[in-house]
Amino acid sequence: MKVNAYAASEAGSELQKFQYDLPEIGNEQIDIKVHYCGLCHSDLSMINNDWGNSQYPLVPGHEIVGEVVAVGSEVKGVQVGDRVGMGWYSASCMHCNQCMDGKQHLCSDSEATIVGRHGGFADYVRGHWSWVTKLPEGIDMSKAGPLFCGGITVFSPIVISGVQPTDKVGIIGIGGLGHMALKFLKAWGCEVTAFTSNKSKTDALKAMGAHQVVDSTDSEDLERIAGTLDFILNTTNVKLDWTSYITALAPQGKLHTVGAVLDPMEIPAFSMIAGEKSVGGSPLGSIALTRKMLEFCVRHDIYPTVEVFDMADVNKALKHLHDGKARFRVVLKA
Repeated sequence: MKVNAYAASEAGSELQKFQYDLPEIGNEQIDIKVHYCGLCHSDLSMINNDWGNSQYPLVPGHEIVGEVVAVGSEVKGVQVGDRVGMGWYSASCMHCNQCMDGKQHLCSDSEATIVGRHGGFADYVRGHWSWVTKLPEGIDMSKAGPLFCGGITVFSPIVISGVQPTDKVGIIGIGGLGHMALKFLKAWGCEVTAFTSNKSKTDALKAMGAHQVVDSTDSEDLERIAGTLDFILNTTNVKLDWTSYITALAPQGKLHTVGAVLDPMEIPAFSMIAGEKSVGGSPLGSIALTRKMLEFCVRHDIYPTVEVFDMADVNKALKHLHDGKARFRVVLKA
């Protein structure tokens, strides 16, 4: 199959039209006609080779929704014509302990959709049937793409950390990831605190569902909530005053990061020991949990707030995201 796509030819370059051939479909593979593809900050990182694992030409795009157009002979649970989505992962080994335990996202031999292969800024994309997820009835395809990366990234910590509807929780960074976490936790039943460095966003954050807003640059505002939060989710990738957030946790509270903070996180041991507090992190989530998240979204009418660009305007969309103007996720329409 001949695929028309948009690719970066080298680190930091603009995307150009690019054509490549997909080999004959494998027994367990699925071909998807792309209808929409979210634009994630990870796509920018891969285009710029920020993580040192990019290969060029590189076709970004890993928040894919579309329609199945071809299936291999051993594909299970999905057929031609189904509306589906695929995220950061496009395959995993399906025989290691992690895969057999339902934690396929922790497979050491997993295949990432845009690492060493071509992604969804294209008219077609291929993946293993296990990672191609059928969309539930009634879902809005134009907004569903970011759920397959950003959405599951912030939904998974809620489940694996055992967050309860009675909990008081906090979110650091109400951006592309954080605004989805806010919507999830509000629907979960929690009392949600939004941390922001810009108090002018207070009304907007409360309109989005935050019960209270705390100025993360104001020591008195932080002291006011000391010892009150059962769970704090960090979605930022910058160095912060971690001690202040540990102090904000209640006894046995958890600070969980999904933001890829490159600097070491300086956390004094006694700040955790005294209150049996803990710090953790996670990547995306399992196949089954992704399905549950989609059902939860349809049940509660939860979607990311998106701006839609035509696929042909991909470079304009990338600049929009790079310049920090995205409110809150960008989706490309094929």
